[in-house]
Amino acid sequence: MADRRYFPTTHVGSLPRSQAVVDLIFARERGEAVDDTAFNSTMRSAVDDAVNRQVQAGIDVVSDGEMSKISYATYIKDRYTGFDGDSDRRTPADLLEFPGFMKRLASSGGTPTYRRPCCVGPIQVKSLLPLEHDIAHLKAAAQRHGAKAMFMNAASPGVVALFQPNQHYRDDDEYLQALAHALRHEYHAIVDAGLMLQLDSPDLGLGRHMMYKDLEEGAYLRRIERHVEALNEALVAIPADRVRMHVCWGNYEGPHHKDVPLSTILPIVMKAKPQGLLFETSNPRHAHEWETIAEMRHLIPDDKILIPGVLDSTTNFVEHPRLVAQRLKRFADIVGPDRVMAGTDCGFGTFAGFGAVDADIVYAKFAAMAEGATIASKAYGA
Repeated sequence: MADRRYFPTTHVGSLPRSQAVVDLIFARERGEAVDDTAFNSTMRSAVDDAVNRQVQAGIDVVSDGEMSKISYATYIKDRYTGFDGDSDRRTPADLLEFPGFMKRLASSGGTPTYRRPCCVGPIQVKSLLPLEHDIAHLKAAAQRHGAKAMFMNAASPGVVALFQPNQHYRDDDEYLQALAHALRHEYHAIVDAGLMLQLDSPDLGLGRHMMYKDLEEGAYLRRIERHVEALNEALVAIPADRVRMHVCWGNYEGPHHKDVPLSTILPIVMKAKPQGLLFETSNPRHAHEWETIAEMRHLIPDDKILIPGVLDSTTNFVEHPRLVAQRLKRFADIVGPDRVMAGTDCGFGTFAGFGAVDADIVYAKFAAMAEGATIASKAYGA
């Protein structure tokens, strides 16, 4: 990832899904009989279209848009044993302080509803056939449309623990270890297929005002350090330069005034093995934190690749390319232009059938990002 003369463009992963895709995903979720051939054909077509649109918009490192997944974390119940039932919803601490806004979100469809199972038994591989289909669809589409590189998302042990409460293992440490041992099969399959592995780890940020909102700060930091240790255990045999990690504070419009500062978690985040780090820097609660990167530059290993979000994933504003360039240059001036990629704050289709940004506007944002990356490149002689 270091041999480049400009700012490659990518994104966090999830993209808007068509109604045909959403209907099939939720039919399966409800336990209805869905023809496997029809399902795979629909997903193949959707991935092909998404990759084509990414390439046309100027995205260098593309994904499958997480087309076949109902969400970036709960999909694991379809691939691993031990998960069943549903669980109580954990409301983020910032929304609890604004019940009127929280009610408005719920009544307007702003909070997606779907089953969030618990861990109720031993975690073992059930079937990685869905993953094999996802990989095949992405590779075929990338070859057809000339994508330069590909990545595929996978849930981190910590984010699975965040959304699927433990009701089986002795304690959270044992649960995390079981997750690390099981999920490494998925991680290796992605890397062995020649794709970049992206681990989604919002638990490190979002976890503070959701999963660990009642803990004092020291206890919270000890918990997320264990999350990072579990992630590293799962990656022990995978080269760091084949992995990147996404950290965020929750992909929803809201106050976010309870978000833990980047400065608080950065020392722990930097202990994670993945070479690439995707993080939020466009939304109003975190746009200032390029200063944190500058002030804590000494904590950032020399081989880390920063992938700041230069697009906000919760608004239909299309960022001006010059603003994108300014955001990239802030980080390039800190660590060098050869260690910065252009990314997004979060995904644009975190949950199937739910997304704040219009599908066509998503790709207009991507085009603006590509143009901004070109502008920024020229500032460094590319």
